[in-house]
Amino acid sequence: MNGVVLPPWLDTLLAIVEQAQFGLLRLWHWLGLTGDAHGQPAWPWSHRIAGETLLIDLGVARQLAWTGIAVALSLVAIVLALPWRRRRVLLLTIAAASLLFAPWPAPALLFVPAAPTSFHASPTGFSVEAIAVGARIYGQHCAACHGDDGRGEGPMAATLPRWPPTLVGPLLGRRADGELFWHIADGMRDDDGRLVMPAFAGVLRDDEIWAVLDYAKALAAGEGAKSAGSWPMAVPVPDMAIRCGADAPRRLARWRDGQRLRLVAFDGSPDRIPLEDPRFLTLLVTPDGRPPAAVPQFRSECTAVSPQAWDIVARLGGVAPERLAGTELLADRNGWLRARGTPQQKGWSDADLLCESGQPAKSASGGKPAPDGLTALLLRMDAEPVRFVKGGIVH
Repeated sequence: MNGVVLPPWLDTLLAIVEQAQFGLLRLWHWLGLTGDAHGQPAWPWSHRIAGETLLIDLGVARQLAWTGIAVALSLVAIVLALPWRRRRVLLLTIAAASLLFAPWPAPALLFVPAAPTSFHASPTGFSVEAIAVGARIYGQHCAACHGDDGRGEGPMAATLPRWPPTLVGPLLGRRADGELFWHIADGMRDDDGRLVMPAFAGVLRDDEIWAVLDYAKALAAGEGAKSAGSWPMAVPVPDMAIRCGADAPRRLARWRDGQRLRLVAFDGSPDRIPLEDPRFLTLLVTPDGRPPAAVPQFRSECTAVSPQAWDIVARLGGVAPERLAGTELLADRNGWLRARGTPQQKGWSDADLLCESGQPAKSASGGKPAPDGLTALLLRMDAEPVRFVKGGIVH
């Protein structure tokens, strides 16, 4: 997976577009002009600004940016014209000229069809529990068409008017989560109106649909790691219950605070005891979700106590659960999974990086060579943070 390299002005433009649409939705909802859809405010219009188009067509993005500046200039001129009588004609002329000569983008390029759930956010937190529920539902309702591996070649795929798209690619990363939710809930039709995917709104609850999307992301990550040696989209560390020492269990999402994280699959074998490392927080993942017996070299004793964690980490890493022991996943300070280590490797290197940021490399060591491969990898992760854009929205 390669992150998106954004020019500074495009990064700012996408953020403005995102906040403007979210703000408009919240205002409409507060005014009572739109209701709820599936538990969240419903987008009331048939179209939205295509942030994903702005990413791939810098010409349209520049037009929108200059048009935005022209509109802002026009508004300033109108505001100044209200109290300034002597210059009112001049200011209103400037306002009209700004709007007239602005390079307005073609509506067909700027807007795309929207769904009532286009701006909805998943409430699951990408937890191992939700992913496990999604795995069960996917097997029951989706695998027959999309295939167990998500490549769209299930046993029922050939009977459909159109073969299902592969999930092991950039598809899930390009579409907004809310629109993926809508496609599952409302179904999909081709250009001739033929049903190519049934609606599941009456079959699955909303939380189950969100869980299926979580599993689809984990499935895409694992299959991409196996086949291409990289994740097709940025994947966050899944949330799970953890226990450190004798403390009460707590959620991982509330425990981490800008620190690197190492997930270690530990089956209790003496030869797989991980060494404590101050460069990151180490979290043991065990087959049964129970803390192991005392590990002398591992004083912090933090363990994932979610029973589903072992299988989900295996899925994300593209490793069979029975072969997971000794596998390590590294996450950066922002919570993105970045690298995978196997028990067979003798040391870490750039080849273990499954999620590259795509940003220009920056030296984090003052030009001095890192003392070892792992340190070099961690420094690169710090120097090249992931800039993930999904559905035109910067994460």
